[in-house]
Amino acid sequence: MGIDLKSPPAPIGILETVLYAPNLAAIESFYRRVFGLEPFAAVAERHVFFRYGSQMLLIFNPVATRTPPPPEALPVPPHGAQGEGHVCFRATAEDIAAWRARLEALGIPIEADFEWPRGGRSLYFRDPAGNCLEFAEPRIWGLA
Repeated sequence: MGIDLKSPPAPIGILETVLYAPNLAAIESFYRRVFGLEPFAAVAERHVFFRYGSQMLLIFNPVATRTPPPPEALPVPPHGAQGEGHVCFRATAEDIAAWRARLEALGIPIEADFEWPRGGRSLYFRDPAGNCLEFAEPRIWGLA
């Protein structure tokens, strides 16, 4: 009896996006203040999770998640990253203009704001952990 090596179905989308930050209190405050997000789940010094539409934004303390879980916990493998991460939020041109105004009003520095050579605008800024956050039009990737 052979193994069926047919290709599995393609994933239907991305469910979770992960960033890492050692100071979760500062991160939680930032994402509440800037995005209006409320934590979906949080464990002090380990993680804070936010629901963002039909997706999840998970922010872990990389030191805490590198430790293997104890035997009685869920068997989530250790993980973590060093340095700044990146996430891009899908937005329309009008939304990006509104986000720029909001970020400026909140005193959050804009790192870059430009039109891509093939079309579409991107706006870049940072969270307190130095993660690079972006709002961009889907057309930068040829998406609708």
